[in-house]
Amino acid sequence: MRLLRNTHRTQIRQLKTMENQKHYLEQKAKMTAVISRLKRYNRYFIVGEIALFMLIVASIAVFAMTAWSKSGLLMAVVCLSAYLFTRFFDNKNASTIKQTEQLLAVYTHELEAIEGNYSAFDSGQDFIDYHHPFTFDLDVFGQNSLFARLNRTVTTGGKALLARNLSFEEIQFQPKEIHYMSHQVSFMDNFQALGEGQTIDTLAMLALQNELSKASCPRWFSTRWSLIVASLMLCLLPLLIILSLFGLIEGNVPVFYATLQFFIVYLACNAATRNIAKRTAKIHREAEGFQQLIKQCVSLHDLPLSLQKEVDTLRNARQQAALLTSIINRLDRRGNILGLMIIDTFGLNDYFLIREYLRWEHDFKAQIAAQVKALSHIDALVSWGRFAYNHPETTTAEVTTEQKVCFEAEEIYHPFLGTKAVKNDFSIENGSYTIVTGANMAGKSTFLRTIGINYILARNGAPVFAKRMRTSSFNLFSSMRTTDDLAGGISYFNAELRRLQQLIRFCKHPFYVQGKPAESPSTLIILDEILKGTNSLDKLNGSRLFLENICKLPVTGLIATHDLELSKLANEYPSRFSNYCFEIELGTAVTYSYKITPGVAQNQNATYLLKGVLKEIDGLSTAQPQGERAEFAG
Repeated sequence: MRLLRNTHRTQIRQLKTMENQKHYLEQKAKMTAVISRLKRYNRYFIVGEIALFMLIVASIAVFAMTAWSKSGLLMAVVCLSAYLFTRFFDNKNASTIKQTEQLLAVYTHELEAIEGNYSAFDSGQDFIDYHHPFTFDLDVFGQNSLFARLNRTVTTGGKALLARNLSFEEIQFQPKEIHYMSHQVSFMDNFQALGEGQTIDTLAMLALQNELSKASCPRWFSTRWSLIVASLMLCLLPLLIILSLFGLIEGNVPVFYATLQFFIVYLACNAATRNIAKRTAKIHREAEGFQQLIKQCVSLHDLPLSLQKEVDTLRNARQQAALLTSIINRLDRRGNILGLMIIDTFGLNDYFLIREYLRWEHDFKAQIAAQVKALSHIDALVSWGRFAYNHPETTTAEVTTEQKVCFEAEEIYHPFLGTKAVKNDFSIENGSYTIVTGANMAGKSTFLRTIGINYILARNGAPVFAKRMRTSSFNLFSSMRTTDDLAGGISYFNAELRRLQQLIRFCKHPFYVQGKPAESPSTLIILDEILKGTNSLDKLNGSRLFLENICKLPVTGLIATHDLELSKLANEYPSRFSNYCFEIELGTAVTYSYKITPGVAQNQNATYLLKGVLKEIDGLSTAQPQGERAEFAG
């Protein structure tokens, strides 16, 4: 019965995966057809524009050759109107082509990802930290890493936040948020499309915040008394005009005052408006993609309460963006000197423009940090949501608030292996030390990474690759991939000692961000061979010494080793140590089960496999020419 249930569950998950793939394929085909149609329209627009331009020239010629006839003029006006109309729709069509091509790229890249090709996405190479408690050992960053498979961020802020999530520097997301986003497929498609071919530098917006701290214009523009003076000036000119109409004052008085008022406003405001123009142009360039993403974010609806704050923050940001656009448009209108004279004389345009900018600048500096944070949150959440959508075979882990190490999993497997993965049941008790033995290539290291990566996913509220998983929130430290540093004069063994020293210090005072202690005092350590850089006996004695002493700290251990002697610790300390193994079968070939079972591994394969390699010696000797055999013999 259980087998039937598992088979049924597997079939359902396979159908969901096929449905997701079908969605991408259908959308890719649809976008391809749309692009083909729009490009055909584009050719029509080009031909139409050329024809209309020639007609405009011909109309002007007719107009000039027929003594300025009205028919020629009318024809020119009609052709010009048609040209502008066609040009408008040509530009709109080109914009639609670009957007559709971006969507096509999204679906193409997602299909590639399903096939195991993640080259279109940033792998997080910049975040590799050899000294981090676990990210380097567990393949969190870099080529073919967890980050490479997960990352769909389109902003610098979102990418940095996602890296902090995976490094346990900032745990932000809840399962319900990821579940919600995984069902907003259309939103994720359009959001990712905005970042295709570019990364929107939202962190540069924070740099602009510092730049804006330098005064752009005298602060008296924002004072109340300046507003009172400006209001009086606005009222005075119409009053003088009315008085002159009734003959109460000379007609040249309002003319003189109007001229004087224009020059006062122009001279007082010109330097400030030019400075504002420079600043807004730079901000506008940086903020264009920012604004497009915000527009997408505010379209979300039926939000979980935990996301409502972020979206509300971005709605305020959209209002600021509209104000910035208004300021830029008003600055553009200043290019017409005649228009400038009119709007400055009768409306004090430059003065009120400066006041409007100062109000926007104040709000921008006060809120941009919160807006970038909110957008980064949504951006990183899109990556988690896409991950959940692309992996319907996963399940949500139960994460408890216990302060001790607790880990239980049924049919857990490594997410990188896909359908080839062998599933295992496993549990870890607080304060226990599990020693895992097995032959080379039997699956020990992969299993250790399976536990670590699924725990990282669970802590971030993401789905895990298991039938069922329950875990507490504990700290994680691994030592599986120690490297030497010959240039720095550090041998492999010395590097191992440094890593173990770092482990001990972390277990005593766990932190992922300097100066910020971790929430839990308990730590799970994952070790793959202790002291590999020394001889067998020294390694055994050193490993025993390390494990016997690390027990004094609030530490739980998962240790893989080839040294079968180390498994005897379970006989000496049965309450703390236990043995598990990955057994193999030796026959005409080596058979690997990749299943973890209680006990100590009985079979090793190094000598067996080496014999197969050494057979090449006889094969090579037989194949060598006589002269060469004699030379080697000599």
